[in-house]
Amino acid sequence: MSYFSGDRCNMFYTDTAENNPPSRNKPAVLFVNGWAISSRYWQPLITRLAPDFRCVTFDQSGTGKTVIDKNHKPSFTIEGFADEAAALIEHLELDKGKKLHVIGHSMGGMVATELSLRFGDSLLSSTILACGIFEENAFTSVGLLFLGGLIDFSMNFRNLFRAEPLKTLFIKRAATAQIQKTYGDIIVEDFVTSDKDATNAVGHFSIDREVLRTYTKHVIEIASPVLCCVGMKDHTIPPEGTVTLYHTRKQKAASPTKLVQFMNLGHLPMLEDTERFAEQLKKHFEFADEFHKNGSHANYGNEIVQIM
Repeated sequence: MSYFSGDRCNMFYTDTAENNPPSRNKPAVLFVNGWAISSRYWQPLITRLAPDFRCVTFDQSGTGKTVIDKNHKPSFTIEGFADEAAALIEHLELDKGKKLHVIGHSMGGMVATELSLRFGDSLLSSTILACGIFEENAFTSVGLLFLGGLIDFSMNFRNLFRAEPLKTLFIKRAATAQIQKTYGDIIVEDFVTSDKDATNAVGHFSIDREVLRTYTKHVIEIASPVLCCVGMKDHTIPPEGTVTLYHTRKQKAASPTKLVQFMNLGHLPMLEDTERFAEQLKKHFEFADEFHKNGSHANYGNEIVQIM
């Protein structure tokens, strides 16, 4: 566990290579967090990946242990969050060679996409988890408007989620399947203690039409294999958006795309079924390595996998 001082903040991060120096030579996995949550929720997944990969997590501005200068408020945008993550990538030299996997969860999928383009020469693969797109019509317009109102309500009364029964309801909205109490407590604590300006900004730009259009365009442009993952019982973000993202990229992108649907999971597959989520990631990483070695002749292509 360390801190890295950049232009935006004093960033808290973890790097498994600190306690295992030989892993510096292994492929690296950078985890990009979702809305109003610190990097602690990746730990069960990291435990399963660390024997084979160098795993790096970090707390974005406004969350966890990362410290923002009281006299300086950084811009809370996709580009701004990508800037601070990019500085960490360069600081740790994760951009040296073709050995970087990027995973983005929820809002972090947008940041991970931006990083995938910036570090295309180093990128082995991208994974986008529960961060989809939607057809632009009257129905989705109403849905986004409702979601915006829900964000405002949640922020104005978020301290109420510390107490029961709202605490349990908050956790159940995020995770359909059972998760460890430790991580349920983490999710609530991170939400109620996150920087209000950052959390508000992220919540609203994540549903902004222009931001979503740019995000769609950028996902299509990723030149490495992309894995789209979603829990089909996600009550936080409609899972159909990730399915739409997969089909859009499949039709327009030059590199392969795979969709994994966890049919009975919610917004947090890395906690709800860590073992099978890790298994799917490892398969994706193996394919990405083969793809870059053998090009388009790699035996994979676009496919959909449903896990009951």
